[in-house]
Amino acid sequence: MIERYSQWVIRWRYFIVLTTLILVVLTTMGFPLRFDTDYRVFFSDENPQLLAFEDLQNTYTKNDNVIFVLAPKDGKVFTNETLAAVEWLTKESWQTPYSNRVDSISNFQHTRAEEDDLIVEDLIIDAMELSAAEIAQAQEIALIEPQLINKLISPQSHVTGISITVQLPGIHPDKEVPEIAAFVRDLADKARVKYPNLDIYLAGVVMMNNSFPEASKGDMQNLVPLMYLVILGTLWLLIRGFSGTFATFLVITLSTVAAMGLAGLFGIALTGPSSTAPTMILTLAVADSVHFLVTMRHELNVNRLEKNAAIMESLRVNFQPIFLTSLTTAVGFLSMNFGDVPPFGDLGNIVAMGVTIAFLISVSFLPALMSILPTTVRPVSDKIHAMEHLGNFVVAKRRRLMWGMALVIVLLISFIPRNELNDVFVEYFDKSFDFRVATDFTTKNLTGTYDMNYSLHSGEPEGISKPEFLQQVDKFVEWYRQQPETTHVNAITDTFKRLNKNLHGDDPAYYKLPEQRDLAAQYLLLYEMSLPYGLDLNNQINIDKSATKVAITLRTLSSNELIALEDRTQQWFVDNAPELQVPGASTSIMFARIGSRNIKSMLFGAVIALVLISIILTIALRSIKFGLISLIPNLIPTAMAFGIWGLFVGQIGLGLSVVAGLTIGIVVDDTIHYLSKYLRARREKQMDSPAAVLYAFRSVGLALWITTLALVSGFAILSMSHFALNSNMGIMTAITISLALIADFLFLPTLLMKLDK
Repeated sequence: MIERYSQWVIRWRYFIVLTTLILVVLTTMGFPLRFDTDYRVFFSDENPQLLAFEDLQNTYTKNDNVIFVLAPKDGKVFTNETLAAVEWLTKESWQTPYSNRVDSISNFQHTRAEEDDLIVEDLIIDAMELSAAEIAQAQEIALIEPQLINKLISPQSHVTGISITVQLPGIHPDKEVPEIAAFVRDLADKARVKYPNLDIYLAGVVMMNNSFPEASKGDMQNLVPLMYLVILGTLWLLIRGFSGTFATFLVITLSTVAAMGLAGLFGIALTGPSSTAPTMILTLAVADSVHFLVTMRHELNVNRLEKNAAIMESLRVNFQPIFLTSLTTAVGFLSMNFGDVPPFGDLGNIVAMGVTIAFLISVSFLPALMSILPTTVRPVSDKIHAMEHLGNFVVAKRRRLMWGMALVIVLLISFIPRNELNDVFVEYFDKSFDFRVATDFTTKNLTGTYDMNYSLHSGEPEGISKPEFLQQVDKFVEWYRQQPETTHVNAITDTFKRLNKNLHGDDPAYYKLPEQRDLAAQYLLLYEMSLPYGLDLNNQINIDKSATKVAITLRTLSSNELIALEDRTQQWFVDNAPELQVPGASTSIMFARIGSRNIKSMLFGAVIALVLISIILTIALRSIKFGLISLIPNLIPTAMAFGIWGLFVGQIGLGLSVVAGLTIGIVVDDTIHYLSKYLRARREKQMDSPAAVLYAFRSVGLALWITTLALVSGFAILSMSHFALNSNMGIMTAITISLALIADFLFLPTLLMKLDK
């Protein structure tokens, strides 16, 4: 059947080449792909932390924001010039697209008593006209105001912030965030020109959102071209043939273009993880071409077959193993859909499409094209002789190698428990991103960028004015302020205390919660009526005033530290106020929980993939014994890689949580090709086990070496990504693939000679 098919390919070679090119061009209708800029794409619709966060966002003003962080070069915020800059930038920030609130020290609604009246006004008015005494008074007020200190003004008064809250419509998510980012960057540039004494940084959730597509585009612009150069350079050095290198270039290009085009047609948006799909497809598509070309050249150079006969023989020998490797690789990547992070599922789907397309092109377009292109007969490669020497060494030292490799495998696997699930999501971006630099500066000098929010319910409309409820909230707020992770707590209780003091003639003795419900309600109503547009209390209390939000700002924490803090908080509720107990909600806790959730679901997916791959191999190899033997070199590379990671790093984050599923389909490839050649020698050529091992080294060893080098190079290039999820994934995958080749060269043959006598 394969012989008839290969004859058909040779006969219709021009038609196949032309049809393939036309079909790939049609897939480009899916370009350009949309970039999703929302961090929420990392969470499935059923994610409990996302649901809690969305409920909070729907109850109160959304907290998607941009923060201008202003650092005067003289280290003094409270000067006429710097305060004028804050005042000007606060006013201009209202023009930010989709903004609905701007907070700064200049427009902070300071309250004071004037006889029987409550005066509510901006803390800073006409900054350039203020006297030294008025500036000193404003500074004194700001530094004792709980809503400002460690949030919008540093305790040393050397850095201040302007927070812009935005309400994204969500109609064009791929355009809204970049539009905001472009506006605030332009505004920051204008401020730098107007006020050269200021260093200005841009932080906040919106800038983090914008960094995701910037990371994706940066990887695609920088890593994909570099990947092409490395692959083509590697092939040229190892294959040493223009026709083969050019044909491989077309195969990987057509596979990548078609897969990405189909992704666009299916409506898959690119995100940080899924943007690595082109690099992975480029890398994986090489393997099919290399196996076909190496066998073809072997038939040309060693067996001296005519070109078309060599192509047909290469198709006959490689069709099944290429099909199996493509199928198992696709199964491995599709298992990423079991995870709890949709972008990794998108990555798996795109790469699975690319691998499938690469198989179809490799067994049709590639042989057809090679039949058209000129080829040159060359002497037998020294690299093939090197594979023979390696094979002889393995056969001669098989007992020592088997036990020595077993010892190394067990030793490396023993380090797996040193790994812990942990993540710091701000560190997903390295310091080449302005967002990361701004976030680090903000955390060090002004306030934290991590947060936690609790919506505390009183149980009845207007219930937030109940003294007993306010007392409980205040106890919770004060407890949180004592926690070492906390940098700021924003709560309505501080407003009630300030109003109570104001309406008792600004007597400091009355800086406490009102003791009567009706009095508290009157204070709140009077204050709300005095607030200007855009600075209401919707960010702290819900519509019917039955609940209030306590917003905690935290220093940069690892996921384990954040989860430990949340567990401590829940225990405080149990011990002190069980009627108020609610889970914390924020982007921070969402990212903290996602790593552990994803690795559990991905391990389940990897097990399913492993079972399917084992069944496929057992059927394809027509042997339960060899199907079971194949499990060993398929499992141990990933386990060894995690052992090495535990030895040298010890921290597994979101990027590494997908490696088991991602690599299981890839590491199987070497095993399939080696076993297929081994079994061909045993069944067709009636060789004994050691001779079959030598035959496998001679016939497929070089191809395995070339494909592994290409794969490791590709994933090593991915490790150069400035986005930590991708770089860590690239490093671990490269390590795993390297270990897979070592296992297939030094351990699998010894097992075969031991178990297949």
